Amino acid sequence: MALSQAKTYGGVGAILSLVGVFIPYIGFIAGIAGVVLILLAVKTISEETKDGSIFSNYLISFILRILAVIVAIIAFIYFFGISYLVEIGRFQHFGELSLKRLLIGIIIALLIFWIFEVISFIYLKKSYESIARYTRVDLFRTTGLLYLIGAATLIILIGFLIIFIAGILEIVAYFSLPDNLPEEKSTAQI
Repeated sequence: MALSQAKTYGGVGAILSLVGVFIPYIGFIAGIAGVVLILLAVKTISEETKDGSIFSNYLISFILRILAVIVAIIAFIYFFGISYLVEIGRFQHFGELSLKRLLIGIIIALLIFWIFEVISFIYLKKSYESIARYTRVDLFRTTGLLYLIGAATLIILIGFLIIFIAGILEIVAYFSLPDNLPEEKSTAQI
C-alpha cells in the first residue's frame, strides 16, 4: 500500500517540479509543492524498504541544492557589492571597472552554484540507485545518472537539456513503481 502512495506522490511531484519551471507566476509554488511531494515519496520508499540511506541521501541532495542558490547569491553580492561600494567611495561612476566586477561576480557565483549542484546530484544518484535496487525499477538508476551528467555539463549549457530529460524519466520512474516491494530472489539452488 505504501509504495502505491509513493508512486502517486512521486509521479505528481515530479510533474509539478518539471512543469513549474515553465508556468509564470505560480510555477514557483508548483515547483515547491512538487519537491515536497517527491520528499514524501522518497521518505515513504525509505520506510517501506527499511533503508534510511535512501531518504538521508535525498535529503542531503535537497539541502545542497538550496545551499547552492544561497551561497551563489551571497558570493555574487560579495564580489560585486564590495567592488561597487569601493567605487562609490572613490566617487567613480559605474563604468568599465564595475562591468568587470559584475562579470567576475556572476562567474564566481555560477561556478559555486555548479559545484554545489554536482555534489547534490551525486547524493541524488545514490538515493535513486538504492530505490532501483529495492524496487527493481531500473529507470531510477538511469534518472540519477542523467541528473548527475546534466549537472556536470551545466557549465557548457547542454546540462539543461539533460536535466530536463532526466526530469521526464523521473516522472516515468515514479509511475513505474510497483504497488508492493518485489520478493527477494532465492539464491539457493535445489
